[in-house]
Amino acid sequence: MQREEWLSKSEKILTDVKEWRKAHPKATFVEIEDEVHRRMMQLEAQLLQDAAQESSSRAWGKDMGEEAPRCSRCQVPLQARGQHARTVQGNGGESVTLLRTYGTCPHCGESFFPPR
Repeated sequence: MQREEWLSKSEKILTDVKEWRKAHPKATFVEIEDEVHRRMMQLEAQLLQDAAQESSSRAWGKDMGEEAPRCSRCQVPLQARGQHARTVQGNGGESVTLLRTYGTCPHCGESFFPPR
């Protein structure tokens, strides 16, 4: 996500929280805190997704000089099998979708979605 998109998303969260607060004038501090936390978890999930997508192991196998990850079982280099999406659950409960090169081990047949 580009800087402008981050600023836009952050501003939207701030605007949404302000609108929520106006719609809930009798909300307690804890209720306000819960609402802010819920919205910040969405931003955190996006940050996690963006950071994970910056990994160098995201698109291995494209360049011949690039070393493939190794099988954790037998240490043989994996063979790339194309790009696959994987959705994981963050600690805060938000889902994060990662796009990575999927590989299989030619020796033991294990399939991997690096990084583990």
